[in-house]
Amino acid sequence: MVSEAAVTRVRNPQAITAKLLAWYDENRRDLPWRRTHDPYTIWVAEVMLQQTQVTTVIPYYERFLQRFPTVEALARANLDDVLALWQGLGYYARARNLHEAAKIVLQKHRGQLPQERATLKSLPGIGPYTSAALASIAFGQNVPAIDANVVRVLCRLFDYADDPRKAAGKRALRRYAEALLPQGRAGDYNQAMMELGATICTKAPDCKVCPLSSFCEAYAKGLQAVRPVPRRRQEVPHRLFVSALTEREGRLLIVRRVPEGLLGGLWELPGGPVREGETLQEALRRHLQEELNLQATVGAQLGVVEHAYSHFQLTVQIYEATVKGEPKPQETWDSAHWLDPENRGDFGFTGVTVKILDKAPWAGSDLLL
Repeated sequence: MVSEAAVTRVRNPQAITAKLLAWYDENRRDLPWRRTHDPYTIWVAEVMLQQTQVTTVIPYYERFLQRFPTVEALARANLDDVLALWQGLGYYARARNLHEAAKIVLQKHRGQLPQERATLKSLPGIGPYTSAALASIAFGQNVPAIDANVVRVLCRLFDYADDPRKAAGKRALRRYAEALLPQGRAGDYNQAMMELGATICTKAPDCKVCPLSSFCEAYAKGLQAVRPVPRRRQEVPHRLFVSALTEREGRLLIVRRVPEGLLGGLWELPGGPVREGETLQEALRRHLQEELNLQATVGAQLGVVEHAYSHFQLTVQIYEATVKGEPKPQETWDSAHWLDPENRGDFGFTGVTVKILDKAPWAGSDLLL
């Protein structure tokens, strides 16, 4: 166990920070959100970068700001438009929260992102890390921002041997970060730590080129590969779903998930989980009846799609189906639409639905998945 007293005794903090900043000034990547001081655009970048790699984010970031260049533009946008632009970036709650927070900023803060951390953290989707990143990078405040990359760097730099995800670990890492924080350059320091963790001090660290290797306690002991202390692996559950390709006059029935929880606000094919003891066809008829008030005739099986989420694996069995009447969404979905092929780009779909439509766009096709 690392004592709190030991945590506060950081050796050579000024030397470590000076070496880090010198390396950052010389080697930092030229990223679009580093070319601006606009809090809104920095905010968008920070939200997109949560659990997503830089190379993936850049094109989404540029398209998003071209469409929504200001807080007001985002706040006044339709959520469907926001989610359509976010499609493929994943973790869609980020987009919903960003949209909702923009409306609050426009209504309560005259379109200006607030500078106070407590006020920032009151906005949807802004937690301790994002508020600290915005406070330091956008507003020049002297606060450390600790994301997963920074956790990795700090655990190795100071050979933190306990679980950094526990409360004691979070307190310890915060003290390390505060000891290194340079007054007046907190934004650069935070970005430098993130940059180091993203490019050199990765899961497989390249210690020979690291600017901080001479200070790194884990490296000196040969323990960099086991810092941070690895999380215990848990078995990933598997779920079985069934979905319907339902066509009418060349248009495909799609439904929108209620705007909350996993994939909220996105469009998908009607269907859902299969209960124990029921057949796939029975499950599909049940979902169409209970959640759309549609009597369905289930036809041929068209194929199977596999998809992985962060916390479970999904298998979706696809069936052709015909229905009578008009859908009346309830419970899982809040809207239904008969999709014309040429308008597909106007909707934000779940990843599973994208996979299905890419292989067999309409139920009337002869393609099997």
